[in-house]
Amino acid sequence: MLSLPLALPSKTEFDQAVSEVVPEMAPDVVHIRHNIAQDWDGDWAIYFRVLLSDEALTKLGEVTSKVESLLDRRLDPLSMGLFSYFNYRTVSEQADLREESWN
Repeated sequence: MLSLPLALPSKTEFDQAVSEVVPEMAPDVVHIRHNIAQDWDGDWAIYFRVLLSDEALTKLGEVTSKVESLLDRRLDPLSMGLFSYFNYRTVSEQADLREESWN
């Protein structure tokens, strides 16, 4: 039996909350993409794909910690029954890989 997350805000509200983080993190964060799906264990999760400027690599730990903190505070995924997963890639990496889901 497939069970859905507890309660999700509308897609517009969710997208708005995610997009508000980008200007706060500029120029280190170029954009953030996300999707909701089940994880490897069947639990519902939100997967964030964070595209970073190449310069952000010099302070990677600081940038990733702040991004995760801001998104967790803004969205509170656990209260919606979602686990959070974060993936990071630089602009240069994306230029080489050209993975559509990161655009």
